Amino acid sequence: MTEKLKQLIKEEMVNLQKESQEVINAFDWIKISEEIGKKYLLDENEINDLQAETSLILLGINNVDEYAPNIENNVGTSKNEAEKISKEVNEKIFEPIYDILAKNIKEKLKTKDPTWKQTLDFILSGGNYSVFIKREENQNTPTPETSKTTTLDNGSKITDIKNKFVI
Repeated sequence: MTEKLKQLIKEEMVNLQKESQEVINAFDWIKISEEIGKKYLLDENEINDLQAETSLILLGINNVDEYAPNIENNVGTSKNEAEKISKEVNEKIFEPIYDILAKNIKEKLKTKDPTWKQTLDFILSGGNYSVFIKREENQNTPTPETSKTTTLDNGSKITDIKNKFVI
């Protein structure tokens, strides 16, 4: 894998969720994709292209359905060979990473025990996760400090200025 490709992957990796980053970094997908490329007699440039296509899937930039056609077009293989490579990459890279992620998420959920009210709120919200945020009783009651309005030197209030920006 070229240094430029490694750097691009590293830059895009920060956009993923922390859990996904950890699993992808811990899984040696680069070596596995290189072995698959060698198995199908790809040269070094074609292996780099295969790894680039694989990274696009792992980073969520491309859809898995586009993987085999992209291998065919960008790596330069036949349609049949691209599908075989795609199937093997799916079995050796994508599925294991997915399984590890799913396992980690399930374990995390076991430690959190939502109440019946949270579950009901979540269902009624249509999937809005903000219902799981704990709210304190006095959050809606303004305190003297939060109800103060700061005044500027010319007598204008900050709330007046903020209201000008509301459309």
